[in-house]
Amino acid sequence: MSTNAALFERAQRAIPGGVNSPVRAFKAVGGTPRFIARAQGAYMWDAEGRRYIDYIGSWGPMILGHGHPEVLEAVQKAALDGFSFGAPTEREIELAEEILKLVPSAEQVRLVSSGTEAAMSAIRLARGFTGRSKLIKFEGCYHGHADALLVKAGSGLATFGHPTSAGVPPEVVQHTLVLEYNNVEQIEQAFAEVGGEIACVMIEPIAGNMNFVRASVPFMTRLRELCTQHGALLVFDEVMSGFRVALGGAQSLYAQQISGFTPDLSVFGKVIGGGMPLAAFAGPAKIMAQLAPLGPVYQAGTLSGNPVATACGLATLKVIQRPGFFESLTQRTQSLVQGLVGAAQQAGVPLVGDSQGGMFGFFFADSLPQHYQAVMAHGSDKFNRFFHAMLDRGVYLAPAMYEAGFVSDAHTEQDIADTVAAAAQALG
Repeated sequence: MSTNAALFERAQRAIPGGVNSPVRAFKAVGGTPRFIARAQGAYMWDAEGRRYIDYIGSWGPMILGHGHPEVLEAVQKAALDGFSFGAPTEREIELAEEILKLVPSAEQVRLVSSGTEAAMSAIRLARGFTGRSKLIKFEGCYHGHADALLVKAGSGLATFGHPTSAGVPPEVVQHTLVLEYNNVEQIEQAFAEVGGEIACVMIEPIAGNMNFVRASVPFMTRLRELCTQHGALLVFDEVMSGFRVALGGAQSLYAQQISGFTPDLSVFGKVIGGGMPLAAFAGPAKIMAQLAPLGPVYQAGTLSGNPVATACGLATLKVIQRPGFFESLTQRTQSLVQGLVGAAQQAGVPLVGDSQGGMFGFFFADSLPQHYQAVMAHGSDKFNRFFHAMLDRGVYLAPAMYEAGFVSDAHTEQDIADTVAAAAQALG
């Protein structure tokens, strides 16, 4: 039997940093990454045979838990017919139709293989449709690792960004403006200064990459008004929140509170693939018609609409539409967050939490942060100690305080109770 430490040492010789996605390296929290051997339901087992209650869920896709029998059956059947064809299949039409049925703001959808690819393509489409170059994003929102999005704010409000990654030339991000999340004044000033040049505003409506932070209703209302007024497209990045916080995604929640609300383009991933590499971007037919082969905006992918991935995603979407699914998932997630907050109160430790559907977050703070700088102000040392104390007790949380957590349909009331009991010990 290999140990986690031995595997990590071996991995670092063959793979940069020993991982194929940086957060997996445990650099934020310290210690040795757990190498996962298998998973089933709400649990994962590492290479040493240790079982963990899993609150990562592959960073969101595993809304049904690992190895759901109906999803497994669909994937196995699809695999027998062939892994990839590089040609159209009926199943990709079925998946597109299923997504469109659940997302009233969209009339057409293009399937791709990753959230990064979907977000990058949505920005290109917005620029092609509007004929403009500039885009707005918000500090703390992550939309994948496309060059134009690897940027942080400059020194002034309307100062365009500079790269946060080596290998990204400054001229690539010169058209990207980074503003503070939930700051109405900044978005108003930005549109006042360069509104006629803005192709799109891209936002995570519920940000899962600064833990769990919601866009306020007044902020979202004003954002929609300004985009409409200036002819910019509002792009919802629902790679994480789509079909996870509600059946219709986060946009369905805002539509309930803002009359007539819809985004112009939507980006999806994670849940729509059920754990397979699959993502999508969607919008009205008049915008989507700009895509090749109909229009001048080019986008292509050999594995787009992959027959095995679409089988996995379609089976997942079918299950989550069953009566009572989201009510039950929401109740369990709320129970977890309430339990964590209660355990912290008993231990005299400041902690607040929030959740929506099967997505949650918590902060070692007295109130919920509303933007990235407020998130950064709260102690990572406390989180890191808590993370390892929970890991030692068989609970696998995200190995960084800036990541949201996920509950699945496979988590039982006993799993929640065991997690809260572990938290009570750790916080004590």
